[in-house]
Amino acid sequence: MKDKTETLWYTPQDISQLDYLNEIGLPGEYPYTRGVQSTMYRGKLWTMRMYAGYATAEESNKRYKYLIEQGTMGLSIALDLPTQIGYDSDHPLSEGEVGKVGVAIDSLQDMEALFDGIALDQVSTSMTINSTAAILLAMYIVVAEKQGVNPDQLKGTIQNDILKEYIARGTYIFPIEPSMRLITDIFEYCSKHIPQWNTISISGYHIREAGSTAVQEIGFTLANGIAYVEAAIKSGLDVDTFAPRLSFFFNAHNDLFEEAAKFRAARRMWAKIMKERFGAKKEKSMQLKFHTQTAGCTLTAQQPENNVVRVTLQALAAVLGGTQSLHTNSKDEAFALPSEESVRLALRTQQIIAHESGVADTVDPLAGSYFVEAKTKEIEEEAFKYIERIDEMGGVQKAIENGYLQQEIMNAAYEYQKSIENGERTIVGMNKYQIEEESPKGLLKVNPLVDELQKKKLLDLKAQRDEQLVKEKLKALKEACQGDENLMPYVIGAVKVYSTLGEICDIMREVFGEYEQRVSI
Repeated sequence: MKDKTETLWYTPQDISQLDYLNEIGLPGEYPYTRGVQSTMYRGKLWTMRMYAGYATAEESNKRYKYLIEQGTMGLSIALDLPTQIGYDSDHPLSEGEVGKVGVAIDSLQDMEALFDGIALDQVSTSMTINSTAAILLAMYIVVAEKQGVNPDQLKGTIQNDILKEYIARGTYIFPIEPSMRLITDIFEYCSKHIPQWNTISISGYHIREAGSTAVQEIGFTLANGIAYVEAAIKSGLDVDTFAPRLSFFFNAHNDLFEEAAKFRAARRMWAKIMKERFGAKKEKSMQLKFHTQTAGCTLTAQQPENNVVRVTLQALAAVLGGTQSLHTNSKDEAFALPSEESVRLALRTQQIIAHESGVADTVDPLAGSYFVEAKTKEIEEEAFKYIERIDEMGGVQKAIENGYLQQEIMNAAYEYQKSIENGERTIVGMNKYQIEEESPKGLLKVNPLVDELQKKKLLDLKAQRDEQLVKEKLKALKEACQGDENLMPYVIGAVKVYSTLGEICDIMREVFGEYEQRVSI
């Protein structure tokens, strides 16, 4: 491949080794390089799924209704840090974090308030939750039941990707083995009871946000995907039973053509992995479907209006790459959670791309480009090299334990930051084209009393619920954790009687223990 010091054009010679039918093919056909549907956006636009949630469930509910009024097609729930790591809002470690980076969910009561007036058979819901994914999914199932919605009508996704937490994000609770058990239990339960639910969103987004390259993002993410498939098969599940409900979550960064090529390469790689490595037979088992979010790490506090342009280009890359759903970040997110005005503009960005740009009128319009096809092949080859190295180490868990993945990301992040600081890479408004600026106005401010509001709700809940029933359900959950039964029915049972998220996680902590990062980097 050419680098920036070589001739900056591409010719048929750059793709002369590509076999069109076997490596590019038609849209909707193996290896799905050109997309998983033959008509792509001509048949149905991508889901415009805006990520939102802050403060209390009641406040977030208002934001969700606003987004639905503005034309969003699916909800994407942001949870606060205590909820993500299994602590109730009244826990000492939750102090100062309640409702700050997402909505606080302590119990079924909060989940009921979160979706009050929102029909769960009419919306698709995604939840960015990992360590406590089983608990949040259980709450969602029970809320739907209370609305009279059958589980087989529910559509949505839980992120449920714990491996990338150990690699790049850090909101883990339990050691790897019991965490993988929870994930495969969810696979099994949903395959029987919630057939339209995507049971995992294998995430490269946070790997990229931590500083990885595009190649590392898909190489490490697909390696994680391999680990989940292996764990599910080991637990006794047939690959074609659960694989169609696997989904992925990628970052859309600034390099338009590299990002579009990255998405095309990831689809082709996953098709090959599922067919050749795991012997999948169903087409849907081989189809990589993914959600995309524009790159939060590229947003600047300097000249924040420039972020609108960045997000537009990133969203365009995702659409040209064939994403199934998309979240566009808001211009003010380098300062705070987005205001209503900025989140509306972010949504309008998607709507303009969809309805005014013309890029949705043709399936994979970049196909056949000498540059894009060569770049797709290059990314595929380099990403497969990472997967081979991880295989040689004994798999992702070993690569996590010896610090290989973390070190690779740290090295890439360092090189990227160095290129900004030495001026090799221009970030408009930050290291070049600076101006004098006033402090931003109109930023969203989270209610400073949210901690106290959540603590009072917990006190009231515990005074009203049947404590004996709670103890019985938590005891049953503990016994199930000590055995090898599927844990989902026991989690649902505990949730139904208003056991709190913290109480359920404390039972699991007692049985499973907590993960400690021990790698030397």
